[in-house]
Amino acid sequence: MRPPVVGVILAGGLARRMGGGDKCLLPLGSGTLLDLVVGRLRPQVGTIVLNANGDPARFARFGLEVVADPVPGFVGPLAGVLAGMEAATTHHPAVPWVVSVAADTPFFPTDLVTRLFEAVIQEEAELACASSGGRTHPVFGLWPTRLAGELRRALVEEGLRKIDRWTARYRLALVDWPGEPFDPFFNVNTPEELAEAARLLGCGRGSA
Repeated sequence: MRPPVVGVILAGGLARRMGGGDKCLLPLGSGTLLDLVVGRLRPQVGTIVLNANGDPARFARFGLEVVADPVPGFVGPLAGVLAGMEAATTHHPAVPWVVSVAADTPFFPTDLVTRLFEAVIQEEAELACASSGGRTHPVFGLWPTRLAGELRRALVEEGLRKIDRWTARYRLALVDWPGEPFDPFFNVNTPEELAEAARLLGCGRGSA
C-alpha cells in the first residue's frame, strides 16, 4: 500500500500564450480545465492543494486550499512544487509525499500516483517523474516533503529554476506512458490547443 500523498495542482504561471489570466478557468466540456484536472486527481490523493498567485477567492467554488508561490517573481514550476511541499508540511505533517500535476493538462493518467510510487519503491529512488513519447514531464512528479528545505535553498540562494537541474541531484525514477493514440500529457497553451482538447474530450479520449 502506498503512503498518503498530497496533490498539488500547479496553476501559478502567467499563461502568456493564452493572453494572460487564469488559463485553468477556461471553459472545457461541461466545466473548466481545472474541473477536469481536479476530477482526475481527486481519486488518486488524500488532499488537493492549488498553487496559484493573486486573490484566492476566484477559486472559492472548488473548495481547495490555495497557496501562492513562496518565492516571488514567477520563478517557474519549482516554486509551485515548493508551495505544495510546505503546505503539506504545515497542514498535513504526517503526509510524507507530494505529487504535482499541471493545471492545463486535462487528460493525465488515472494511474499516475500509483505508478510513480511503484517506480520509487522498485528503483529505490528519491523522486519520480513522468515521461511519454520520448519526452520527460517533470511537472508531473512525486516529491518527498523532507526535501522542502533543500529546494527552498536551491531557489532562493542558488537561483535554480529548471526542474531537471534540481532532480539531477537525486536518484530519479522516470515512468513512461505510451503517447498513442494520444499523449496523456497533452497540455493547453494556445486557443488552438484548447480546441483540440475539446475535440479529444468529445471523442471520449479523456475518459481512459
